[in-house]
Amino acid sequence: MNKKLTFLLLTAGLLLSGCAKGPYDIEGTVTVAEPESPFVSFNIWLKIGSQNDPKGKEGLAALTAALLDSGSTTANSYEQILEKLYPMASGYSASIDKEMTNFTGRVHVDNLEPFYELFKEAVLSPAFVENDFNRVKTQTMNYLRQMRRYSSDEELGKELLFREIFRGTPYEHPEEGYVSSVDSLTLEDVKGFYQSHYLRGNVVVGLAGNYPADFPQRVRNDFDSLPEGQTPEVEFPMPAPIEGVNVLIVDKPTQATAISIGYPIALLRNSPDFPAMMLANSWLGEHRKSSGHLYQVIRETRGMNYGDYSYIEAYPMGHRRSLPPTNVNRRQQIFQIWIRPISMQKPGDLHDRALFATRAALRASSKLIDGGLPTEALEITQGFLRSYTVNFGATLSDRLGYRIDDQFYGMPDPGYLESIRPSLARLTLDEVNEAIGKYLQNEDMWIVFITANAEGFKQKLLSGDPTPIEYAGEKPESVLEEDKEIMSFPIPVSEDRIQIIGITDVFEN
Repeated sequence: MNKKLTFLLLTAGLLLSGCAKGPYDIEGTVTVAEPESPFVSFNIWLKIGSQNDPKGKEGLAALTAALLDSGSTTANSYEQILEKLYPMASGYSASIDKEMTNFTGRVHVDNLEPFYELFKEAVLSPAFVENDFNRVKTQTMNYLRQMRRYSSDEELGKELLFREIFRGTPYEHPEEGYVSSVDSLTLEDVKGFYQSHYLRGNVVVGLAGNYPADFPQRVRNDFDSLPEGQTPEVEFPMPAPIEGVNVLIVDKPTQATAISIGYPIALLRNSPDFPAMMLANSWLGEHRKSSGHLYQVIRETRGMNYGDYSYIEAYPMGHRRSLPPTNVNRRQQIFQIWIRPISMQKPGDLHDRALFATRAALRASSKLIDGGLPTEALEITQGFLRSYTVNFGATLSDRLGYRIDDQFYGMPDPGYLESIRPSLARLTLDEVNEAIGKYLQNEDMWIVFITANAEGFKQKLLSGDPTPIEYAGEKPESVLEEDKEIMSFPIPVSEDRIQIIGITDVFEN
């Protein structure tokens, strides 16, 4: 990692320091009044996350939130809560990220009072029943041992990429923790975390929709019953310098290879450069959109996989989402390329095809960095984003989620949703290309592969040999000529920068 990037990362951290303090209509409360709505949405944000897990107890913040979400309260058993929520056609849930814990719910205004009673009790009056704890912990352990390792190679690859980039920082471990750390957690650990972190000063109350005029103050008063205090700010997640290309290969019996590429990026949503980078990234690889350049090169033209995308902000569980998530805000982001699994077409070509796709992605990124955004792409991408961004606040809960995000990043009014479209429309090609040159690079990075025969893949990668692919039908000469460049595009990695781990060792401890 060069000195310029290190300076930018530190600067980004300083810019965000002290955010999430207002402005509020009521201190510690975010409101989105929509009197015409038949619903009321809740979003209780606690300024804690997996970064607050004690060493050796990784996953404690997530397990605590899960027990509040799926456990009994002092007033009702968990079974009684489910019975009472069912006729309301409503519910509540908890989510946790590196820096945020959010309890959210939505209810029809006719059921506001009985729903709110259950909702506030879940956060303010948990019963911490042993049977509930055992059930939630067992579900978590099943996820850690089985689902995380075997259900989605692409999501697993992205989590491993994040871990490698942020080793030694509060962002290193996944939110759900490690197999060994969660296995060691007790109900007393959960109680202790709740008592020391569920504090009045950590809570921001979010409300949206058709709520009574006095309701926000009432909810704020209720959550002010938590003990006074605020968790000290966790150290800035400054990643260690990345030198050259580094590779992690997960050895797993599979018929396809999942690929994730990334490096730290000194860009946050509150940066003046964010709209320019949002546009550049959209052209390169907008999530789940066929218009992206990566998608066109790897899937549309060559039919190699399901999709190929890039990101400048955290985008967890991308295989389940069509639009960006809210409430996964971080003081430090990465630039990431997600190549969805590349399958073999015949025995023996799995590694060639996976490396061809990797080379295609790196080549596309390099061409953007070296040549800038194509002139004709500016207006086209502005037009696409003008329509696409309208969907970001499609629901009441989404609009509230974005207002919570504004508080995290210290975004001034009118906030991100209202400001991003005019900001995108004003961009010039020079501004976009300047931002690309400032934030993107193609020299220092991590690449994670999940594939079969990891040692064979390693040797193929180290050889630097061309990795051609074959097609079932004919392809235009222009495609075949481009293939010659792609199949030999360099991935300059040395043996000492390649690690191999087995799938059963992934996130064990």
